[in-house]
Amino acid sequence: MTAWLPFPASAGLPLYCLPHAGGGASAFRGWLGEVPGVSVRPVQPPGRETRFREPPHDRMPTLVAGIADVVSTSGPYAVYGHSLGALVAFELVRELRRRGEPLPVHLIVSGCAAPRYSADDLPLVGGMTDGELVEMLRALGGTPEWLLADRSMLDMVLPAVRGDFSVKETYSYTEEPPLPVPLTVLASTGDPRAAHAAQQAWAAETTADFTLHTLAGGHFAVFDHPTLTHKHLTEALHPHL
Repeated sequence: MTAWLPFPASAGLPLYCLPHAGGGASAFRGWLGEVPGVSVRPVQPPGRETRFREPPHDRMPTLVAGIADVVSTSGPYAVYGHSLGALVAFELVRELRRRGEPLPVHLIVSGCAAPRYSADDLPLVGGMTDGELVEMLRALGGTPEWLLADRSMLDMVLPAVRGDFSVKETYSYTEEPPLPVPLTVLASTGDPRAAHAAQQAWAAETTADFTLHTLAGGHFAVFDHPTLTHKHLTEALHPHL
């Protein structure tokens, strides 16, 4: 275990899981041991949960560089990201390619428009008051109401939320060759921050197999339907076990 990888690693194909904006490694706690043959390895960025005393990253390059330093590429592995984590996962794989490291056997993303359309999911968070930001989080779902109603807890979590949205809102997609990595998208029917067509556009980012599954629900459908999500993860990763 490390600060970046706070849960013990189990046997199986490593699947590095990158959380949504403001989220931490605990978002994937319920996935541990639930994907046969796969070692789910939740990533803990600075500024939250066990690392809440550390300043959060607020730019994509530094965040991706930190993660790239701790991903083990000594054997087959895969990468998954949800929402902001999807963009981070994508840029992580591109950073590993720039470093000349072995690429993952599969990239899986959810809850996020394709990178070239990532600037389209308004509203911007940078100019929001705390109250407006809380209301946006409430509308998206995925954040417990008890936390949103607790001022002391908000004081602990909102810096990470703002830092993560700064990563997102300062991100600029740059053209690079598509990844030679199979890519699976877990889309949802009613995501206010990721239209279905914009998720289908992820297909342009790979020269390998592309698969899109659709789950019923909103922005956090992958967590609302864990059994189905784990089924899709198993299907995507089974050829690599």
